Amino acid sequence: FSLSKLQLKTGDLDPRLFSRLRHLQKLDLSDNLLDKFPNSLTLPDLRVLNCSNNKLEDVTALKQFPLLEELTYENNVYLTVNDDYKVMFLLQNLRLLNGKDITKLAKHVRHINTRKLTSKVTAHWEKFFRDQLPEKYTAEQVKSIKKKFLKSVQTNVVYGPSSLSEFTRWRVKMIAEEFLACSLGLELNSDTESEEKTDDNEEESTESPREAAEDVAQVGNFSSYISNVTVTPSKRKRNHSKSSPGNKKSKTQANTKEETEEDVSAEPLHFLQCHSKGNSREDFKTQLWSCVFEPVLDSGARKDPIVNSSRTVATCGGESVCLIDCETGTVLKKYKVATEEFFSVAWTTLTMVTSDSRKKAHNILAAAGRRGIVKLIHVAADFCYGEIKAHKKPIATVCFSPTQETHLFTASYDKRIALWDIGIPDCEYNFKASQLLVLETASIPLRIALVPTCPEQYLLAGCEGGCFAWNIKLDKGQKSRPFEAIFQFPDGESMTTAHRVDGLAFLNDDVIASKSSKPGCIYLWSWSRSFDSKGKGCQQTMSAVILAELEWSTTDMSYLTLSTCPAKEYVFCGDEKGSVWMYNLSNYTTAWSSAKGKRSERRISPTQILKWPELRVNGEQPPEILVNNVVADPAFTYLVVLTSVNITGIWKKS
Repeated sequence: FSLSKLQLKTGDLDPRLFSRLRHLQKLDLSDNLLDKFPNSLTLPDLRVLNCSNNKLEDVTALKQFPLLEELTYENNVYLTVNDDYKVMFLLQNLRLLNGKDITKLAKHVRHINTRKLTSKVTAHWEKFFRDQLPEKYTAEQVKSIKKKFLKSVQTNVVYGPSSLSEFTRWRVKMIAEEFLACSLGLELNSDTESEEKTDDNEEESTESPREAAEDVAQVGNFSSYISNVTVTPSKRKRNHSKSSPGNKKSKTQANTKEETEEDVSAEPLHFLQCHSKGNSREDFKTQLWSCVFEPVLDSGARKDPIVNSSRTVATCGGESVCLIDCETGTVLKKYKVATEEFFSVAWTTLTMVTSDSRKKAHNILAAAGRRGIVKLIHVAADFCYGEIKAHKKPIATVCFSPTQETHLFTASYDKRIALWDIGIPDCEYNFKASQLLVLETASIPLRIALVPTCPEQYLLAGCEGGCFAWNIKLDKGQKSRPFEAIFQFPDGESMTTAHRVDGLAFLNDDVIASKSSKPGCIYLWSWSRSFDSKGKGCQQTMSAVILAELEWSTTDMSYLTLSTCPAKEYVFCGDEKGSVWMYNLSNYTTAWSSAKGKRSERRISPTQILKWPELRVNGEQPPEILVNNVVADPAFTYLVVLTSVNITGIWKKS
């Protein structure tokens, strides 16, 4: 459809006329006198637009054509490179700009650039403005601080070459307004980018910051109620009495001096409801299953867990995976697949080659669940770049090798654990995944752990029918392998191999914490003393050499899993009443590691039990709260608690 060379001015483009051209895909407005576009031309299907040789001064009105793939506006003397960047950001489908393929550059503008600027804007608020806002603030104070912050952030946040400073200021303002909407519940002035569909068939999307903001605003209502009540969890001092502490339901209470001596002093920071189906505030049914802290890039000492500690955590449950800043409670990213239920997430750091042949480390998140498919997400670029159809049945858990960054283990309900090489994506995100091993399990694997002293040789799995070990050394040739050992544990007066092991993690290089279907007990046992590597053949039964038992809830509820914080020698496990049992084992590990390390005769009581605070949502308490998982960052600054009622709790160690 050509309207070229007609001396048209902006007022000649009648929205009433254009609104009838709903299926128009190509429009030529070149060689006219247009100085801007009307905001409501209503051309929902427009794919190609030529407006060269006009007098255009601004391009932001072009966002009304979201499907635009090819745009030409050469010889508009007032337009600069800043406008090129604006249209690349605003038009998510744009491929050709003024005849050039801008796909790669546009990805950078939409994703990497946004990530960097968001981080700078957040840091600017934290450093200069956060403390200026009183706990209880008036609308007038908010208005004043908003004005100051927007002015300051646009002046002081600098990124990229000076030739792009106008684009940077424009994006910084947009990001800052979104940030304020999250933090203070302020209305957004501008209509920011819309949801980005990556695959219409599967209805998956990486949510834009705007939608993440809506989620946090929703969370904000939830948290704001909580902040009006006392939420210091009740503490429990060490208790060697026989009565089960798990049976007492105590209300939130202040600590006594005596209790504080044993206190970990973790304070509740945030309670988020960010995995809701369809973003519904009424969803208290979605189960949350897995969370892992993001590794820190360029930490200089990647082996040191303290240096390598991050405040960003990935959580999964229901149809979504979220990335949360534990300090601010902000949902930084949200990734959805409408037909999925995610059960597990895991991080790895890949060294990728950029388009200009430089090598750079990037964090990649793997997420998997009910559909048996692993999604691979390049988080900094907001991009799910691929998937591996790993199993025909659900995947219970995934984990990466700590030594081979592309090696991913997937444990499935098909009674197999597969080892994959996920490859390294090139700058166009092409990658090749291959299956290296299949470990046959006698029952469904629930939890897996690589042995820290030899992560390329042995893997442990807690399964529905026991605890097993496999030799995973790749030079053995045999691709499909039976288990090498099954471990037996005390059962009354005898030993048994037949029990569900739904919690499994290494406390240090040798000590394993495992939780079985035996109520009220978590076992600590030694890998080196239990596993006989000289044993002949496979499928041997070996006795777990028990070092200690940890006292835990008497519930027979399954799948409430445990975790460890090796750097601080802690074990954590949630229970069926919303409480978190914490065990500081630093006083025991030295004795266990000695050659004569003997079993602790009596059960070790928890150092502390963090009680779930009495939250009310819409005036009511949520239903029965199970703690499905609880994870600390490597330095034990934050504790993230995942529940059965779609609430993520974040505690901070003071």
